Amino acid sequence: MLEFLTGAGLATAAGLNAYIPLLILGLSSRFFDFVNLPPAWAWLENEWVLGIIAALLVLEIVADKIPAVDTVNDWIQTIVRPTAGGIVFGSGSSAQTALVTDPASFFTSDAWVPVVIGVVLALVVHGGKMLARPAANMVTAGAAAPVLSTAEDLSSVVLSVLAILIPILVILAIAALIVGFVLLLRRRRRRRRERDAPTLASTPS
Repeated sequence: MLEFLTGAGLATAAGLNAYIPLLILGLSSRFFDFVNLPPAWAWLENEWVLGIIAALLVLEIVADKIPAVDTVNDWIQTIVRPTAGGIVFGSGSSAQTALVTDPASFFTSDAWVPVVIGVVLALVVHGGKMLARPAANMVTAGAAAPVLSTAEDLSSVVLSVLAILIPILVILAIAALIVGFVLLLRRRRRRRRERDAPTLASTPS
């Protein structure tokens, strides 16, 4: 169960920002004794890989905070984020962490299953982000882009850390994320109705 929550938390974080969970998992495995990646995923802690991920993260952080550019970036990330979700679910669910001491018992017979689950989770979160971001930009004339992007980045960091250290809290974090998306979409619909109301009222009968 904890292995699944670890993978789910990391994959959900990847749906918000592909590079944050990859970087946190790789750095944790490289510098902390309580995180041990399985041999198949050990490349994540390689210094060159970490350097490339860090550089891509910087580009992602900048691009995601510029209105219009963030929408283009989201289309590009439609491939990147699900791929990262599959990687972090597969590696995280089979890694030894502070609370997971016997990860080998999870998905031992079908190693591809956690990767597919991670891809799907990250894709769903990414899809919600793609729906919510343009709506917020339209309502606020682009002013919401840097605020929402920062909130998403922070959420990705929190989810990644919780997934590794306290995976049981991942359930609450994902629930809060869902509530946030729903509230944002409802606000968009409300603003659209308020905007359309004067037009309808002025239409001659």
